[in-house]
Amino acid sequence: MSDSTELMPFQPTTMTPAQLAAVSYLARYSGHTHTLYAYQLRRWFSWCETSGLDPLIGIQRAHVELFIRGLTESGLMDSSVTTMMHGIRGFFRFAHIDGLIPSDPAVYARLPKVHRDESRTQGLDRLEMIRFLQVAHTLTVHHGALAYLLGVNALRASEAAAVRIEDYAETLRGHRVLRLVGKGNKPATMPVTVPVLRVLEACRGGRTEGPLILRPVSCNPIDRRDAYRMVARIAEAAGIPRHISPHSLRHAAITNALDAGVPLRDAQILARHADPRTTEHYDRARGNLDRHGVHFLTAYVAGV
Repeated sequence: MSDSTELMPFQPTTMTPAQLAAVSYLARYSGHTHTLYAYQLRRWFSWCETSGLDPLIGIQRAHVELFIRGLTESGLMDSSVTTMMHGIRGFFRFAHIDGLIPSDPAVYARLPKVHRDESRTQGLDRLEMIRFLQVAHTLTVHHGALAYLLGVNALRASEAAAVRIEDYAETLRGHRVLRLVGKGNKPATMPVTVPVLRVLEACRGGRTEGPLILRPVSCNPIDRRDAYRMVARIAEAAGIPRHISPHSLRHAAITNALDAGVPLRDAQILARHADPRTTEHYDRARGNLDRHGVHFLTAYVAGV
């Protein structure tokens, strides 16, 4: 099966068992996850076709290991190889659960070891974040609203782009709150502080409904690509001499919260991380240099 071959739509009378298994597996997902897993399965189907193998029936762990080695030798980073295997391993796992194959050939396949002890994203420190927020105001009210949603409320680019005026109109237990649907279609509610509310209201203007942040020229709603461009423009205007993305601001919101003394559990709630270990990556990244043991050792032996 070539890279361009579609695994959909559902056509049971003409599909092979492997194609039917792929369609039923992909039906669990939507959006970016569906697109990613469909691409990964196309890579697997294409490799099997080239190797003279059925993508499902008769596959052994050795075949999966060879596919993984091929990905590595093609120049993919270890993290990319591991990501590429997410959809393929799920495909075999559910094929086994559904009784289509007697065992799962991918469950014990060896993946490259990926070290995730800390986040490598270049965020902004406190002074840089203050300058970034101040400069954003001077561009347009839409740049200001985007900067605060990303850098203070730690929203993702797609989440900030999807915020509507109606989403922050509610007051709950004395707090103005923002309701949104985040990653994995998980609903979330977070407070909107007074400085953030001022910026959002300035962006709203006289409007009472609809998307909050608009493209400054066309006044059409922004998407995640617009968010990247707007953040890059703010960073350039603020004189920040490195690449800054929306995720850099989300990273900065989390690390600055930790620097401000926010407990790790509360920082996890701010970030909406399902696993506290994900938040701990940010904590290690900010603390490795400032709290490194070499400072204490140097002070201890300085007199030698």
